[in-house]
Amino acid sequence: MKYAVLGATGLLGHHAARAVKAAGHELRLIHRPSSRIERLAYLGAECRAAELFDHAELVRALQGVDGVMFCAGHYPTQPRRWQDEVACALDQSNHFYAACLATEVPRILYLGAAIALPRHPEGLPGHEGLFYEGMPHWRNPYLLCKWALDEQAREQARCGLPVVIAIPGMTLGPFDVGPSTGRLITAIASGAMRHYVPGPRNLIDAAEAGRGLLLALERGRIGERYLLTGENIQLSALTARIAGLLGVRAPSPVPLALAQGVAALGRLRYRLTGRAPLLDDTALAVMAGGQFLDGSKAREELGFVAEQSLDDTLGRAIQWFRENGYVDA
Repeated sequence: MKYAVLGATGLLGHHAARAVKAAGHELRLIHRPSSRIERLAYLGAECRAAELFDHAELVRALQGVDGVMFCAGHYPTQPRRWQDEVACALDQSNHFYAACLATEVPRILYLGAAIALPRHPEGLPGHEGLFYEGMPHWRNPYLLCKWALDEQAREQARCGLPVVIAIPGMTLGPFDVGPSTGRLITAIASGAMRHYVPGPRNLIDAAEAGRGLLLALERGRIGERYLLTGENIQLSALTARIAGLLGVRAPSPVPLALAQGVAALGRLRYRLTGRAPLLDDTALAVMAGGQFLDGSKAREELGFVAEQSLDDTLGRAIQWFRENGYVDA
């Protein structure tokens, strides 16, 4: 089989690409012309440059593949109105789905986010059958982008596109160049993260998530969500364990209302000075929007079970950040 990955320069896209190669498939990387794709040269993949907004380029890049993983979903990187962020996110992915329709790609995987699921009304671990009744009340740009993209992916499936949705838990691991979720580690290591908003999380190893994405692409039912889960853990325990492995002081908990106030002040400072906030809306949503997750559907339908322990995951991630200069050795 020949599978394409969009967004392979990101953490999950990189591990999805590695999973494709490890399974013995042909790999095509579709990337922006400006992307530093040389970091993935070791994979020996076929590379096609294409802008998401260039329909002709994207159609050419998708021709001849047996499936594609869309790991390039938009997320906010600077303070803007949530309406602008959602419009941008949907516009980008609309171009992707239009190209898939034009080339009749047989299988499409959309990489979703767990924050698109509301919390279980009874406080139980979240599952794939949880949906917001209308738009979420919290007007957080990151939350609303991920909710809208999830709605869009399911609508595309209802309209006939062969879209499957895979949703990993909070992901940590090597190759987090940004870093993205790895900021939890680098910020604790540097002392920049002195506080956190407590709550439940599900943490999965990035390599395991990449393997699960491939299984969802190959075995998932069209229009269905699949949660790819690792270990359920309170953020208090997770931050303490990371701090212990780093040999630094653990951050302390603060109420969500206080964190929201700090984020609001950061947005105001950004508008006045252009300085990026220390706590942005995306980080706030990631901290405040978590829940334990139930991965039984992926286990039963895809045969996916995460095998890496939490300590092994944290150890490999910290080692990679140290070797690449993000964390002092």
